[in-house]
Amino acid sequence: MGLISQFILPKTVDFDNALQSQAGIMLNMLEDLYIASKENDMNLLSRIPLHAEKAHAMKSANMKELLDVFITPYDKESIYRIITQLDWVTLSVKHLQLEIDTYETESIEQYQPIIKQLLDMATLLKQCVDQLSAKNPITIAPKIAMINDHYDEAVISCAEFVAQLLEQQDFKAIIRQRDLLAQLKEIAKRIHVSAYTLEDMAIKVV
Repeated sequence: MGLISQFILPKTVDFDNALQSQAGIMLNMLEDLYIASKENDMNLLSRIPLHAEKAHAMKSANMKELLDVFITPYDKESIYRIITQLDWVTLSVKHLQLEIDTYETESIEQYQPIIKQLLDMATLLKQCVDQLSAKNPITIAPKIAMINDHYDEAVISCAEFVAQLLEQQDFKAIIRQRDLLAQLKEIAKRIHVSAYTLEDMAIKVV
């Protein structure tokens, strides 16, 4: 049976587990970002590049498996899209951390409410990924709707923050903070797109 499996039966890969692991790293990055804002401890952001490196390696491994495998639990295009979208989330968090460092930002405590919205979105997305293997879109749909609501709230919060910034006179501070808010909104958008990609996958396998 071992020889038959090796030379005759097509290779299979547990993509559910692979996607869960990739989503887990994404969630860890948002958790570290939130704790850094909540506890006003910028040292915690040093974990994000380590998570990003691990996420990149996992994305590359998942892509290689996708190219090598013949049988997949979902169509290859859908798997490719969700792998890519999850990677975009982690890249967006990494880019935020790089901007924070480059601008020598002393605190991100003022962004805590927005970051909490992003964390809630990432938590719901991870739950959706975990439930994908059940092939029951009904269980995923309410969480996708909640992610959509959080996305709207995050966009509104960022806009309100920018409006307050424009009342200040320190133009350098305005530019720095506006860039950070734009990146926070980018993270929200990437999670939002990932959620709809996941919902599409769940519907296709029914």
